[in-house]
Amino acid sequence: MSTRLEAWGVVGLPEVVPGDQLGELIAEACRRAPNGPLADRDVVVVTQKIVSKAEGRLVEVDPDDPLSHKAVVESEAVRIVRRRGDLIITETEHGFICANNGVDLSNVQRGRAALLPKDSDRSARRVRDIIRARLGVEVGVIVSDTFGRPWRKGLTDVAIGVAGIAGVVDLRGTPDALGRTMQVTEVAVADELASAAELVMGKSSGIPVAIVRGADATWFRDASVRELVRPANEDLFR
Repeated sequence: MSTRLEAWGVVGLPEVVPGDQLGELIAEACRRAPNGPLADRDVVVVTQKIVSKAEGRLVEVDPDDPLSHKAVVESEAVRIVRRRGDLIITETEHGFICANNGVDLSNVQRGRAALLPKDSDRSARRVRDIIRARLGVEVGVIVSDTFGRPWRKGLTDVAIGVAGIAGVVDLRGTPDALGRTMQVTEVAVADELASAAELVMGKSSGIPVAIVRGADATWFRDASVRELVRPANEDLFR
């Protein structure tokens, strides 16, 4: 078990535009100090926004109507979970329950809105594979996004795509510190790493990628963000 984590934001990345290959940009930025060199079992956390930009997941909205993106929200949603005033809580095609189906106006050009990537696991795998090919290191990659949380105020970053790093670590059946067998403990390590990375990226600093070093070696494996989505038959509130 790791007892120390380090996290730092990747500086010097260019503005991402549709068609950019994120893995190439990140690999080049992380070849040397201050961002690198990267090491095996580093975790690269990439914000959804630059993934969506690179993949061209941008749509036109009316720049003079602050609610014009609501039509996009409804067209993209699998279902509307709740409404209150202008707020819409939806279920995305990925199974996420979130505000506005993840459609975002922040940090994109005026008159544009960013949609969630179609397959964030695939996006993460592409970044991981390019870093492996260019730098010769085995890293985990997390695509992160900012979500609210039921019953708690404030926002935090969570994983919406993973590659090479566990979404959930299942500790059921293992002993706790006092020797009792844990019955229900499943740790959302990808969400925790995404949240740690957000602390060094911030919301307005223009740093869309961070590196987290020191994650437990046993967390590195083939994985999918589906591990983090609670099935409907286990959801007491659906």
